[in-house]
Amino acid sequence: MASKEQPKQFIPLNIAVLTVSDTRSLDDDKSGATLVERLGGAGHKLAAREIVTDDVEKIRAIIRRWIADDGVDVIITTGGTGFTGRDVTPEAIEPLFEKRMDGFSIAFHMISWAKIGTSTIQSRATAGVAGATYIFCLPGSPGACRDGWDGILAAQLDYRTRPCNFVEIMPRLDEHLRRAKS
Repeated sequence: MASKEQPKQFIPLNIAVLTVSDTRSLDDDKSGATLVERLGGAGHKLAAREIVTDDVEKIRAIIRRWIADDGVDVIITTGGTGFTGRDVTPEAIEPLFEKRMDGFSIAFHMISWAKIGTSTIQSRATAGVAGATYIFCLPGSPGACRDGWDGILAAQLDYRTRPCNFVEIMPRLDEHLRRAKS
């Protein structure tokens, strides 16, 4: 007799949103607002939202604080992933990664390619895991935030997604840290 698997229930995550910009405020931060609207619409909780200037140490300070916060499961940044002198988000955050998520960048560029063609190479979208917290760095346009959320994050941050998703492995993200203490 074949067993019927019970449908999985949605598990809301606590997601923090950081906008990296020298020119935005909460009033005109369309990219951050896009992410907040989408994560809320999906049933997740906004754990925190901040705006920080394009400064490596300021960005790292916020990310480190959120990594250490048990009330933050996921961090999504928007902005600072380009090539200008002020674009420093990858430089600020990638050294914090315990594990890089190379597939995120590839998937993001595939989605972006379909919409903006070769212009996608102007983004250094990146992602990884640090302190059992997922971190995703998206470009600073509302369109890129929609593409990243709708095309990747909405499914991977949903426990019901098959064949696999990020939520189901969350309890095991810090195994290497726990093993080192044994």
